[in-house]
Order: sequence, then structure tokens, then C-alpha cells
Amino acid sequence: MGTRTVDETGAGTETETGAGTANANKTGTGFEHDGTAAEAAGSTGGTGTEPGTEEAPGAEEGERAENASGVGQGAAAVVSAALGVVSLTGSWLGTVAAARETLVGQLGTSADAGVATQVKEVYGDAWQTSALWGGLFALTALIVGAVVLARPAFGTPGRTVQAPWTKSVAWAGVSLGVIGLLLAVLKYTDVLLGLPAAG
Repeated sequence: MGTRTVDETGAGTETETGAGTANANKTGTGFEHDGTAAEAAGSTGGTGTEPGTEEAPGAEEGERAENASGVGQGAAAVVSAALGVVSLTGSWLGTVAAARETLVGQLGTSADAGVATQVKEVYGDAWQTSALWGGLFALTALIVGAVVLARPAFGTPGRTVQAPWTKSVAWAGVSLGVIGLLLAVLKYTDVLLGLPAAG
């Protein structure tokens, strides 16, 4: 009873070998399945996150650039309108320049000079200086306003970042600049408010 026959030994060996092979196949299959799943998950995760990561910064930078451009155009429009108002009402720079011209005229005119000469040197040149400075402010307002209105034409096609109030203020600056420049030219040439005739 303690001795095994050849048939029993062969059967036992075949059974153990078959079971080991089956276990090995199962183990290898499991490893292969897990590796394939991990690779699939990794490739799916990379594909899902990479486009979002690349597009988000570009969109944010574009929005920031548009906002900055809109803020700059609005500020320039306000500056244009302010310069137009200054060209009509006068500035401290024009006032100082006119007072200086008056002083120069007084110092350069002799006491025995004629009335017409004294009026021109003391008052006429000072008024022309005021008109000149007013014209410079008006011209600056006109140029700045025109640049603001023309800016969208030179920007990115299909993107309009200029607010309606920016256009309105820019048009106001252009209008005030044109009026101020016209009045300055008329005053400088003595067509408007010329010097009184000396008797």
C-alpha cells in the first residue's frame, strides 16, 4: 500500500504540472491585463488634460490683452476731450507765455515809440502767443481723438474691444479740437478779435 505505481506517479505529476501551468497562465494574464488598463488610463488621462491646460492660458492672455487695449483707448479718449476743452478755455502754460510776451514787449519798446507799435508789441504779440498755444492743444486733441477712433481698424480682425462710450468721448475730443484749432487760426491771423486801430 505505501508503494505507488508508475501510473499513479505519472498522474500526480501531470496533475501538479497542469495546475502550476494554469496558475502561471492566470498570473501572467492578470499582469498583462493590469498593465494594459494602466496604459489606457494613462493615455486617456493625458489626452483629456493636455488640451485644457494648453488652451486656458492662451484664452486668459487674450482677454487680458483686450481689456488692457480697451482701458488704454478709453483713457486716450478722455485725454483728447480734456485737451479740447483746454484749447478753448486756456491753460496756465498759455497764460504764462502770454504774460512773458507782454513783458518782452514792454522791455523792447522805447518810450517814444508810436501808439500802434506799443499796442502791437505789448498786446498783439501776447494775444497771438495765447492763440498759438491754444492751437497746439487743439491740434493735439484732434490727433489723439482720431487715433482712438482709427485704432480698431488696425487691431485683430473680428475683435472689437472699443466700448461705445469710448467712441463718443473720442468724437467729442475731435470736435473740440477742430473748433479750438479754427478759433486759434482766426485769432492768430487777426481775423477774429483783431487789434484795435490806433488813432
